[in-house]
Amino acid sequence: MADEPSLTRWSFQDFKLFYDAKFGRKKGAESQNGETTADNSHSNGSSSSASSVSSGNGHVKDSSELAIYEQYRNQGGSYVQTNGTLSNGVSDRPQKSLLPAFDSAETRALAEGLCRDIIRGSPDVKWESIKGLENAKRLLKEAVVMPIKYPKYFTGLLSPWKGILLFGPPGTGKTMLAKAVATECKTTFFNISASSVVSKWRGDSEKLVRVLFELARHHAPSTIFLDEIDAIISQRGEARSEHEASRRLKTELLIQMDGLMRTDELVFVLAATNLPWELDAAMLRRLEKRILVPLPEPEARRSMFEELLPSPTGEEELPYDVLVDRTEGYSGSDIRLLCKEAAMQPLRRIMTLLEDKQEIVPDNELPKVGPITTVDIDIALRNTRPSAHLHAHRYDKFNADYGSQVLQ
Repeated sequence: MADEPSLTRWSFQDFKLFYDAKFGRKKGAESQNGETTADNSHSNGSSSSASSVSSGNGHVKDSSELAIYEQYRNQGGSYVQTNGTLSNGVSDRPQKSLLPAFDSAETRALAEGLCRDIIRGSPDVKWESIKGLENAKRLLKEAVVMPIKYPKYFTGLLSPWKGILLFGPPGTGKTMLAKAVATECKTTFFNISASSVVSKWRGDSEKLVRVLFELARHHAPSTIFLDEIDAIISQRGEARSEHEASRRLKTELLIQMDGLMRTDELVFVLAATNLPWELDAAMLRRLEKRILVPLPEPEARRSMFEELLPSPTGEEELPYDVLVDRTEGYSGSDIRLLCKEAAMQPLRRIMTLLEDKQEIVPDNELPKVGPITTVDIDIALRNTRPSAHLHAHRYDKFNADYGSQVLQ
């Protein structure tokens, strides 16, 4: 038999026939009729589709052929038909490939780079793991979760919101909320930052944005999470004060967002920012739901302290009321740092004893870390300061001007 051509140059039918002949798996109809095998039909080493699939530079022109082979390879070679059904019990219709059929190898290469930003599997963040933020949770469920679960109700004027903005002080849980949405809806989650769509090559940034939305439509229902969106699409100024490449990138993102709002595809853009007042007005219009993620309230702070600093069994309960009263203006990230500082105090006492020893103490002889005391918590409160309380009034003003509210 002649040299075997590259498998990526074959159509699915050609590859299936070659695989049957190569490993002795023939279709029942062929074996009964005594027809010639695929080995003889391809003995001349040529294929009608091979010449049209590959170009002179070795790139594949028709990516659907390559996608079929990738699907065959990922499923362990189970595309062998028996009476019109695959041997693994699945119908003979190929599953959705990782990449859609792009028109050029350059676009396909850009898409492969963006595929690295897809979170494989579920982010595994539940609503219950996010303390407080009941208003933000309710708005997100109304805007994203319910339209995916019950699409019958969200048609016509009630079509789902395609753009959602999460804004608020840093460390309040905006990224956690986005991952909770992806976990609840079981959508394909694109975790995109500025480095994902900005390129040094002229014209590639706009193409990356366009390919990103094509991938999201291909994997729908999907969620595009644009973290720190103010770094991508801040307010557009005059031509002299803004680089041409940045302006083209912003324009392409606005065009893709506008096209997304005019379709019924379940593709949601979830953006997060700490500086909402720096966003362009055209992007604010496309981000229809603008949800404030505020600093945690007293009830939420108490839940965090009880989870991060549980009271020792049989010991006096830690002063949670004091912690709640003295952490006004702390973000969720600040509270975690405070609890970490309090937990370090008993360990520091042991480290002081170990530093006096000349030799390293074996693991089985190390002393146990004692419980956290009220004095440790007081020291931690004096050593930890809030990081996001100074601009709280600006977020409240922006929320009053542009934010979405739940009116009872």
